Amino acid sequence: MAIQVGARLPTGTLKTMTKDGPKDVSTDELFNGKKVVLFSVPGAFTPTCSAKHLPGFVQLADQIMAKGVDTIACVAVNDVFVMAAWGKSAGVGEHILMLADGNGTYAKALGLEFDASRFGMGTRGQRFAMVVDDGVATSIDIEEPGQFKVSAAEHVLSKL
Repeated sequence: MAIQVGARLPTGTLKTMTKDGPKDVSTDELFNGKKVVLFSVPGAFTPTCSAKHLPGFVQLADQIMAKGVDTIACVAVNDVFVMAAWGKSAGVGEHILMLADGNGTYAKALGLEFDASRFGMGTRGQRFAMVVDDGVATSIDIEEPGQFKVSAAEHVLSKL
């Protein structure tokens, strides 16, 4: 079952790239005592993700942060090296924390995985955006298959 508004996010570990190499990021470290916008894409470097989803958050990062958000994080079922390269190519800088859910473990824990095998991509995370306040989901917007509306940065900003 997919996570619901008002639920505490499950614990888990994701990865990010630092100047010293890959680093584990616990969800406690990510969410506790913070307001976080977490958005998920089916895959780094994929068309909608690269042309619209990530760039929208890069463009609106300052406005989102001005609404009291501590961290904007992008997660995908990709390895940490791919997420770092994608973030670099998209110019995320310090604005967006790029998180790798390499095995899809966290997508499954959220109940937001989907089977993309017909595209040769295996199990992936659904496209979504959520606002997390001190570890509790206060807003969750999950896209219908093939859609890109409710998880867009503009939509998230309008709800903050």
